[in-house]
Amino acid sequence: MAPRHLERHAVDRIGWLRAAVLGANDGIVSTAALVVGVAAAAQGRSEVLLAGVAGLVAGAFSMAAGEYVSVSSQADTENADLARERAELATQPEFERQELAAIYVARGLEPALAAQVADQLMAKDALGAHARDELGISSITTARPIQAAVTSALTFATGAAIPLMVAMLAPETRIAPLVAIASILALAVLGALGGRTGGAAGWRPVLRVTFWGALALAATAGVGALFGVAA
Repeated sequence: MAPRHLERHAVDRIGWLRAAVLGANDGIVSTAALVVGVAAAAQGRSEVLLAGVAGLVAGAFSMAAGEYVSVSSQADTENADLARERAELATQPEFERQELAAIYVARGLEPALAAQVADQLMAKDALGAHARDELGISSITTARPIQAAVTSALTFATGAAIPLMVAMLAPETRIAPLVAIASILALAVLGALGGRTGGAAGWRPVLRVTFWGALALAATAGVGALFGVAA
């Protein structure tokens, strides 16, 4: 018996992975930037923590709402396209068969073979064949609003907890630099984990995440120092 060939692909993770990376990244960056900005303005620990907790709660709900609304819009578009395709299959089956065959010809099949493939696929699942090959909609890439919303909210809160914990434990005079360092390190770990989970090895995911995070922290620290109550 021939050994079974198993392949593992990362594309089936694309929906929740995108939401998770976005949520965690935003949680770390926005909360750390808020904490660093307030700390750079020479505010006390209580003010820093209050601003950070408020940012965590507001950000988590904002991420959930934003993801749900945006992904729901995608789902609405997909459903509308599928409904239109279903109606066309019911009223113009021969045209739809020719359309599907033309897609396969464009991909390199001979016309006779393309027509045969189109016939067989439409006999089994006409809507599924057109959704996949004409519209680019599949079970892997289809929109899942609730999954995206929950994932973003949870990962945002998790990411935001990192700078908050550092702000809580750090000496009051060192809150801003220690939060910045810890947040950049956390972003580097997030970039590495996101890249590994998505199948993208190397330093590019790490550098991409840490660059923009460091830029945001530097900008908010500058604003806090500029408008702070102390030199």
